[in-house]
This record gives sequence, C-alpha cells and structure tokens, in this order.
Amino acid sequence: MDRRRFLSALGVAGGGLFVTWQARAASWMNLGLVPLDTRNLRTDSARVFDLSVASADPSETGVILWTHIDPAAVRGGEPLYLQVALDAQFNTLLVQARVNADEISPERDHTVKVDLDGQLPAMASGGPFFYRFIYDGTVSRTGRCRTLPAASAQRKRYKLALLTCQDYTNGYYGALAHVARDDSIDHVLHLGDFIYETAGDPRFQSLPFADRTMVLPSGGTVALDVNDYRFIYRTIRRDPNIQALMERHTLICVPDDHETANDTYWDYARDTLGAPDHPYTTDAKYGADAGLLRRLKLDSQRAWSEYVPARVSFDANATHPFEALKVFRQFNFGGFLELFMIENRTYRSAHACGEKDFGQRYFPLGCTKYNSADQTLLGKTQLNWLVDGLTKSRATWKLMGNQTFFGRLAVTFLGTQLAPLNVDAWDGFQAERRALTGALRDAKVSNFLVATGDLHTYMASNIKHDYGNLNPLALDNYVGAEFMTPSVTSSTLAEMLAAKADAQTQVLIGRALAAPAVRLNNPHIQFFDSSRQGYSTLEMTDAHAEWVAYAVDKSVSGELPARKCIARQRKNMWLPWLMAQSTAGY
Repeated sequence: MDRRRFLSALGVAGGGLFVTWQARAASWMNLGLVPLDTRNLRTDSARVFDLSVASADPSETGVILWTHIDPAAVRGGEPLYLQVALDAQFNTLLVQARVNADEISPERDHTVKVDLDGQLPAMASGGPFFYRFIYDGTVSRTGRCRTLPAASAQRKRYKLALLTCQDYTNGYYGALAHVARDDSIDHVLHLGDFIYETAGDPRFQSLPFADRTMVLPSGGTVALDVNDYRFIYRTIRRDPNIQALMERHTLICVPDDHETANDTYWDYARDTLGAPDHPYTTDAKYGADAGLLRRLKLDSQRAWSEYVPARVSFDANATHPFEALKVFRQFNFGGFLELFMIENRTYRSAHACGEKDFGQRYFPLGCTKYNSADQTLLGKTQLNWLVDGLTKSRATWKLMGNQTFFGRLAVTFLGTQLAPLNVDAWDGFQAERRALTGALRDAKVSNFLVATGDLHTYMASNIKHDYGNLNPLALDNYVGAEFMTPSVTSSTLAEMLAAKADAQTQVLIGRALAAPAVRLNNPHIQFFDSSRQGYSTLEMTDAHAEWVAYAVDKSVSGELPARKCIARQRKNMWLPWLMAQSTAGY
C-alpha cells in the first residue's frame, strides 16, 4: 500500500505515522522516526518563532505550513521539527517531519515553508488538523489548518472569507481578528495588497496611527529592494491579529500591485516593470532605469514567496519575472466548487490612455484605447489557462479569485459608456474581458462567480457580456455575479481619489461615487458602498451563493462590526437578485 492510501486508511482513527523529511528530496521517507520527547519543551515561542506560524494552499491530502525563525535564535546545525495531529493536544499524531538545519538560511530570510501534499489523510470535512514547529527545545504556538475535501465528498456548503488591502500604517487589523475567531469559515481568500510598499505616502495613507509607522532599511518611504520588502512583511507579521488569522485559518493568496508598487504593469516595449508612481520612475536620479525596475519586480516576488505561504516556487536564478514566479493556480473543493486564482499584475500591458492620474488612468475622457485587442490583463498563457479551466469545469460553482474590478464602472448615458472611472481595472482591458465573458456565454457556463479586491469598496454586481444592453430579459447576456470585498484598513476609494485631486475635482468625485449615481450609471451594480473598511464572506450552498459584508472600525482593534449587508445569488438563475441589509452586527 502506498503512503497516500495508507494515510487515507488511517482516517480519523489515526495510528501515528512518523516520517522524516529531507528538504528538496524527491519523496517522504518512512524511517520509523521516534516521536520527540515534548514533555519539557520551552513555551516562550515568540523568542524563536517571532512571526508565529501559518498554513496555506490546501490540497486534498496536504497544506503548505510556514514559519520564521528569529535570526537571534538560530543555532548552527540545529534541525527544525514539525508535528501534525488530529487533536490540539497532539495525542493522535499523523506526521512528524524534520527539516535540515541548512534550510533555515538567510537566503530565504530564515523563513521555512513545508509542503505536506500527499502526507495527510483525505477527509470529507478537510479537517481540522493541528500543527506545531519545534526548534532548539522550544515549541511554537499551535496552528490549525484544513485541507480540501476529498474528491468523493458530498459536501454542498463552503464558506470562504474574503480579504484585501491591509495597509499596516493606515489602521488596526480588527477585521482580521473577527475572521480569526469565526470557526464557520473553511478557508480564507486573500485577494492582494497583503502589504503596502509605502511607509508614509499621503496618496494612500492618512497616517494618523503613530504606533504603526515604519522606517525602511533604505531610509526612504517607498521600498527600493528586497531588504525593504522583507522588513515590511516582518513588521506586519508581528501584529497579533494577523498572527491569529494565520494560526487559525488556511489561506489562499495572490498578490496585487502594492506588493511591488502602485498600479504596476509590464512595459513590453522595454521588457521591464512599469511602475508609474515609484521613485525608480519618477525620480530623475534613477532615470527610469530598466534594470532597476526589473530587479524591483524580482525582489518583490522573492519577498512575497518567502512571507506569503503558497504552493509556488521562486527561482532565485531567474533574471526575468516571467520565469521567476508563477502564482495563478486552481483548487478543486470536492467537485462542488472550483476556484481559479488569477494574477492581474505581472503580465498586463501598460495603461491604455497613459500613466498620469486624472484623464489617463482615471476618468480617461476622449480616449478609447481601452477597447483595443492589444490590451491584455492576463497575458496569453494565463488567459488560455483560465478559459480552458472555466469552460471545462464540472463543478457546481466556478469562482475566480480576482484583484481588480471585473465589471464595468463608468459614467454612462442610456447605457452608452462615456468614460470608465478606472482603467487600471478590467475596464482598461475591455476586449479581453469580452473574450472571457463570450467564452463563458458560448460554453453555457453556469454559476460563475468572481471575488474581487483592490478598490476598497463593498460591491455586489451582475456580470454582463454586453453592458450596453439594458434589456433585463436578455438572460443570455448575464454570465455571473461579482462580489467585491472592502479594504481591511486602506483608505476608501473616495479618500484615495480626493487626495490626488483639486477641490473642484473632489466635488465631482464625491458626486460620481455616491451610491445612487453609481447605480444609475451602472444598473448591473446592485450594491455599492465606498465609505467603510472591513471584510466579507462568501458561502456557497446547493441552492445559492450568499455574500455577507461586514464593516469594522479600523481605528479600534477588535471593534465589533458596525454594519452587515447580505447579497444572495440563486443557483442557475441570474435574475432576480435577493437583497437584504441589516445593522444588527453579528
């Protein structure tokens, strides 16, 4: 019996299988490793495991487990041990692993990532399992993780938490504390902006939180290299609320722009990173040097792969970001839900109407280049992968984890678009969006959902193939529904845009972003609120998908949600929407 079948046979009864793991080895080896004596372990975990523990990227028989060793606690030749059990007391031990000492190295900034795929029993429930690390006689805090449900599982209800835009300097992580203690959540989708590359940029950060400021190693206010990025990750990962979140839930993450720099793209003409607001582009002393910008992208990819656990590998020898890291990937939740996590930033072309703010990236009046077929958000390889996966999926629900707003958000007249509000989103790549929705429509893909972040706004919206068609009875024009989760702490959409505008433009922005105006111009949008921060959940059942949005006061860590909005989408039916709102909190 092979190892996977053996573990499956163990099921919940356990039996204790002890293995040792050699990093980068081809397989696990059953060597009959004697269980560690854990009776006298030190429990001052923060001294060694200063950033606690985390789990991510579930498979049917495993997860990624992560930790970081404080450099001051590193002991030459000392291995790291890992234990996984069915219970928090570790009485029913499933796996014991050993990581060689040379894997705890400054080359990865003393982060350790262990892939347990194929090592845990396939279970209909997906767990929970409990895990801990042991190093130099000290035990870490206990983490809880979940795998994907077994392929044969008949589960017909899954609940995901949705998070995005957690600017550490711009508020407290009370929203993460709420998600951490919600045991009804199966997994957490983080849709990008895990960090912000800036530590004092007034365009994005109101900076009222004196105890959450940062001084980067480079001495500036914007990350310039891998040391700056690593410093930001280490800083935010010391926050007790983010530690609680990552200890209690298994995450699935993708980066957005701020893991590198604001509104990034790929400058295909120069074959380098496009970063319109970064000092490497704006400061004359750097001369928009293509080599510096390419290295910045590689550095940000490296730090993300180290500090945001995921089943991806960063190639440190690669000299091009396309070859260094690929993060788009797929997850199958027992055949009931299939999740496609896409990546919006690495392969996208430049902004269609220019790289300035108003009139180019935002409100590009008089420009229609965003309709060009030359504009790509995903790149050919990722687009083909996505279309193929969505159109061939046999899952009840098909979910796309997406960074920037997929639908239309525009100023219109009788359905005709006059100007999109933000061509940094999919509105700047309308031909590619129509190619995707057209493929979904032609293949008659049902129950397609999109979970989105980035815009610091609560939004629930129908997805249409042709947004100019206002006929509500043209049911073949509806291809799905989109739910946007708000920022955890980052400035609201109105605050961000107002910070870049003069007084007159601020008035126009306020009017344009008022919910009645948004819905009048974009009748496919059912709910819009850009005045609060928080998080949301998305629960899929055999009858409907339900999105619940929570508002959490970022100025007080742990504040109860102040407002709850619920949007429900029936299975196999795009109309009508059923909406309910409540102010009762939890």
